[in-house]
Amino acid sequence: MSGSAEVLERLMATVEKRVAQLPDGSYTTKLVRGGVEAIGAKIREEAEEVVEAAAESDEAGRAHLVHEVADLLFHTMVMMAHRGIDWSDVAAELARREGVSGLEEKRRRGGVQ
Repeated sequence: MSGSAEVLERLMATVEKRVAQLPDGSYTTKLVRGGVEAIGAKIREEAEEVVEAAAESDEAGRAHLVHEVADLLFHTMVMMAHRGIDWSDVAAELARREGVSGLEEKRRRGGVQ
C-alpha cells in the first residue's frame, strides 16, 4: 500500500502544481478554468462509468473498472486541488469516522431515521 500511497501523493502534487500554474495545453487547466461545474460534470460522468464497469463480470470488466476508478479518482483530485483540499484533510475526516457505523454517521448528519 505504501507504494500506492506514493503514487497518489505524486499525482496530487502534479495536479496541485497545474492548478496553481494553469499551464497552457493542460487538461487540468481546462477543467479548472471551467470551475466547479466543469470538474463536477466530469466527476459525475466518471462515477456513472464506474458503476457501469462494475456490472461487467469478466476479467476485462475488472480491468475496465480499475481504469474508471482511476479516472474518477483523478477528477476528484482536480476538484480537491481546485478547492484547496489536501489528502490530510480527507484522512482526518476518515479518521473521525473510523469505528462509526455508516448508518450511525448518516443519523448524526440527519440523513437516516
